[in-house]
Amino acid sequence: MQNRMVRGILSLCLGVLVFSLQDPLVKAVSSGYPVTEVMAIRSIVALPILIILVNADVGLRAILSKRFGLLTIRAFIQFTSYTVYYLAIAALPLADAVALYFMAPLFIMALAGPYLGERVSWRTLATVLIGMLGVIVMVRPGAGLFDWAALLSLGSAALYGFSQLMARKIGDTESSTVMAFYQNGAYLVGAAVVAGTFHLAGITHAVHPSVEFLVRPWIWPTLPDFLKMAACGFVASAGMILLSQGYRLAPANRVATFEYTGILWSPLWGFLFFAEVPRSTTVIGAALIIGAGLLALNTERRKSAAPVLAATDPV
Repeated sequence: MQNRMVRGILSLCLGVLVFSLQDPLVKAVSSGYPVTEVMAIRSIVALPILIILVNADVGLRAILSKRFGLLTIRAFIQFTSYTVYYLAIAALPLADAVALYFMAPLFIMALAGPYLGERVSWRTLATVLIGMLGVIVMVRPGAGLFDWAALLSLGSAALYGFSQLMARKIGDTESSTVMAFYQNGAYLVGAAVVAGTFHLAGITHAVHPSVEFLVRPWIWPTLPDFLKMAACGFVASAGMILLSQGYRLAPANRVATFEYTGILWSPLWGFLFFAEVPRSTTVIGAALIIGAGLLALNTERRKSAAPVLAATDPV
């Protein structure tokens, strides 16, 4: 069990690092292409990679799972989560968008009880309120600086958290490669449906950067931009498998906090590629969110250890 836990944590940490590479790639093309085109190209590139990985892991017949419905629902929840997250990136500095997204582990811990039956203490739930305080510090409502794109990051975090709880629930029969294959399929189908809907409705322009990134018409990409979008396919293939594997191997309320390792990468990518320097409120808010997650993890560990200590008590 301990070895399984370690493997889950390592898979998740590596998946977070790999996935963080998508953020600067997507932000770099967000001013000239629609998010649906980025996701479609990414999914097309990832498709043959995932087919090979599924075949090597469990065989292609595993794609025809008896849990097709749950896998499909989870995949489209992930599609919605990542779409709105990318829309937030178009309008927010990387550090802000990612820090707000890090409410996801707290959502996972809060929902692990009612959804998975894992024990979640009132102290763990209280840490969610501390995390929300960090959100308030970051978005500064009433300060005249609030951008509603911040709500996209929070919404994405909630959806992502629930989808990973689903991975934990169905991971007893479904491999991480099959779950990743379904996710990729949902991204491709979802991107085509969304793009087609806006095209038929004649909606091609918006003022806000996030909405513009959503409704902008598809155009033929330049070679450098195409390579950036295609690179997301390779990154996504590895990232989806590693994250799904992490939540499949380890209890959700124990492994989720290691998602915070991603906070090491987003400010770095933002500074290196876009000359973004995090604001003081971003740093303080992120510290509160991360501190809340670490406190929640410590609470869950102490609670899990309590029965063992009682059993070895000489009294």
